[in-house]
Amino acid sequence: MGREAAFFDLDRTLLRGASGPVISDALKQVGLMSDRNIPGEALVYRIFDLVGESRPTMQLARQAARFARGWARETAQEAGRIAAETLATAVQPFAGPLIEEHHAAGRRVVLATTTPYDLIKPLADALGLDDVIATRYGEADGKYDGTINGEFVWGKGKLRAVQEWAAEHDVSMSDSYAYSDSWYDAPLLAAVGHPHAVNPDPRLMVRATLQRWPVLHLDVPSGIPKVLGVEPQQVIMAASSPLLLPYARFDISGTENIPETGGAIIVGNHRSYFDPMAMGLALAQRGRPVRFLGKKEVFDTPVVGTLAKAFGGIRVDRGTGSDEPLMAAADALRGGQLVALMPQGTIPRGEAFFEPELKGRWGAARLAQMTGVKIVPVGLWGTERVWPRSSKLPNVLNVTNPPRVTVRVGEPFEVSGDDLDENTTLIMSKIVELLPPEAREKHTPTPEELARTYPSGKLPTDEEATDEKGRRPGSD
Repeated sequence: MGREAAFFDLDRTLLRGASGPVISDALKQVGLMSDRNIPGEALVYRIFDLVGESRPTMQLARQAARFARGWARETAQEAGRIAAETLATAVQPFAGPLIEEHHAAGRRVVLATTTPYDLIKPLADALGLDDVIATRYGEADGKYDGTINGEFVWGKGKLRAVQEWAAEHDVSMSDSYAYSDSWYDAPLLAAVGHPHAVNPDPRLMVRATLQRWPVLHLDVPSGIPKVLGVEPQQVIMAASSPLLLPYARFDISGTENIPETGGAIIVGNHRSYFDPMAMGLALAQRGRPVRFLGKKEVFDTPVVGTLAKAFGGIRVDRGTGSDEPLMAAADALRGGQLVALMPQGTIPRGEAFFEPELKGRWGAARLAQMTGVKIVPVGLWGTERVWPRSSKLPNVLNVTNPPRVTVRVGEPFEVSGDDLDENTTLIMSKIVELLPPEAREKHTPTPEELARTYPSGKLPTDEEATDEKGRRPGSD
């Protein structure tokens, strides 16, 4: 048995789109190409970004060797170094962790691309890849001679080039991994033991489905599907409107405080099963998908659990004490995603529900500490009147006098220091500041109000109440 390797395609796989425009600009900067744009060039790249490779465009790429005849190789390599600076910023956010995972497992990570070797080797070096399998131009006296030296690394030619490399480096193809977006890389994918279709073009998507190859999108966390480049959550967000929920009136403000780009932790108080819906409507106004941390019971529920996973939900099983959910959330944040959670963990019961001071767990504080991203507080009020804990379903028939739900999004802030308790207290105080004045006043609940805070809709017996008091605030 030989060693293992992971082979990555470049365009629309490691990168969001085509590398061509960036490389073309770099070649112009070093004087190897005219400053004038080729007619239709932008359209060709746009089509490539949408649907991937085509045979005509690859035939043009093959002819590029003749076009490069007479170029000084050192000048082309300089263009590659210039292009690498920009291309490194276009690497998919979840490609880095995947590369690290392969390195941690002892595998060599190799870039396998049609793009000329001299123009792409600097990017591979910047990404910490172990080797590059790429089209090489023939050279004479330090200049390209218009030929291709070895394989044109595309289609079956890419497979042959990878197989040759594997034989030279004692790498087992059957134990190795391959990642590509292109139907034309199907021969390579079929030749390894662990093929992965990444952002697949339509034909590769069909083959991957039929052969049960994993389908990945390296711009979103693992497991989130996309259709024509769009997440299910984005489709629902685009169609979301408070008008679709006539049994509640919504007063939402402050959504401009949600960052347009980059990672951030969204935290809100927990009063009702309706809270995620109210928070979701606020986030939909910003148009950014969000990854919710939720209890395992949600993910174990038929249909709802499947949807939660498809939306990028992160399952939390508190009984195990595992850090895996926090690690997954941290990876999402580092990948520029929004992560939402409710630090209280669950809806408080009994008198704890009416306490002006909110108690929270330290998950959000630890995430902020791990990633350095900002926290965006959200204050929710009135959701318990739409769907009290004592009810199995919201009161969807109350459309003549629906309760008012307020959602206030506060300004992002940072936590400092290593004291999780202190930072958690800060987080909860920021949420309280967004709640109406009545939330900050001591309230003595009636028996009826207390009963609504329990799933049964009934006050617990003395024995149950003793058990309830023995639990941590907000525990289930």
